[in-house]
Amino acid sequence: MERDSLSHEVLGAAIAVHRALGPGLLESVYHVCLVHELGTRGLEVQRDVRVPILYSGIELDAHFRLDLLVAGALVIELKSVEKLLPVHTAQLLTYLKLTSHRKGLLINFNVQRLMDGVTRIVL
Repeated sequence: MERDSLSHEVLGAAIAVHRALGPGLLESVYHVCLVHELGTRGLEVQRDVRVPILYSGIELDAHFRLDLLVAGALVIELKSVEKLLPVHTAQLLTYLKLTSHRKGLLINFNVQRLMDGVTRIVL
C-alpha cells in the first residue's frame, strides 16, 4: 500500500500510544487511547461502527463491528495478541468488502516495535 497521508497520520498516532504504554495491555486500553490520540490530531474517528450482515437481500439481526473508521475512509482493526494470524487479516478483508472501503490497517499492539505488528491492506 502506498503511504498516503491518512495512513501515515494514523500510524504516527498508534506509535505514540505504543511508546507511552508499551506492549502487553488489553486491546480495549489501546482502543480508547488511540481514539484520544487521533482526536488530538484533528482526525474524525468513529468507534465500534456497526456493519450489518446482508443475506439473500435481507438485513439479518446480526452485525459486525469495526474497531475504528477514520475520516470515513480508513478501517482500523486493533489487536493485542501474541501473534497475528491469517484469521485476523481475513477479518479486516471482510470488513473492507462489506463496507466498500478500500484501505485498512490491522494493528497489533502486543509487539516490541509497533511497525512489526502492522498489516496494510488495499483493495
